[in-house]
Amino acid sequence: MNLVEVKQVSKAYGKNTILDTVDLNIQKGSFIALVGMSGGGKSTLMRMIAGLEEATSGVIVFNGHKVRGLNKEARIMFQDDRLLPWMTVMENLTFANKSPEKLAKAKELLELTDLTEHYDKYPTALSGGQRQRVALARALMSEPKLLLLDEPLGALDALTRQKMQDLILDICQKQAITTVLVTHDIAEAVRMADKIYVIKDQGISGRFDNPNYTGSADEQRLQRDHTEQKVLDVIYGI
Repeated sequence: MNLVEVKQVSKAYGKNTILDTVDLNIQKGSFIALVGMSGGGKSTLMRMIAGLEEATSGVIVFNGHKVRGLNKEARIMFQDDRLLPWMTVMENLTFANKSPEKLAKAKELLELTDLTEHYDKYPTALSGGQRQRVALARALMSEPKLLLLDEPLGALDALTRQKMQDLILDICQKQAITTVLVTHDIAEAVRMADKIYVIKDQGISGRFDNPNYTGSADEQRLQRDHTEQKVLDVIYGI
């Protein structure tokens, strides 16, 4: 069953058309990635699904209802963590609602993201990876039906980035959260997503089903490399 249906959606800024009659279905519980060149419309499409921007034409349906304004059942993570610097980690998670239920939820998420010992620290005292884990926990506080990831790991070092990928995958799979990832990192898309969509020439130029790779570690690496190359071939028109 589809959670999100993008139907003939176009987006233009003045005379500059970014997306033209795009169709996309996102199944409940799936993890998809949007990849492509900068300025191709990946983040624009995500923002329209989130209700942060309005389509010039076409319709976006979420859980059976047309998206009108902010999609309250979706949460988005950006490359910058957007934490409130004057609040502690716990306060960043609970500032909107300090009910006993929400405090218990915050403690659960801090444990899940390995941040329990940092609950009383301010963002400036945390590393980049820790701040993004707080941002992830904050995004999950409302138990969203849809998690939107707009290059949230782009500024992290390679090791921290891989750990965050593992954490996000583990949480999204265990909680069956429908997830959309925007990334320039094709290897990241192949590592994380069930399906990969190439955004190019104002639309979707390629779709790749991304299976669970089998065999030895070397065989799995070769399979991933092959998928990455197929995606790159579409992006660069080879």
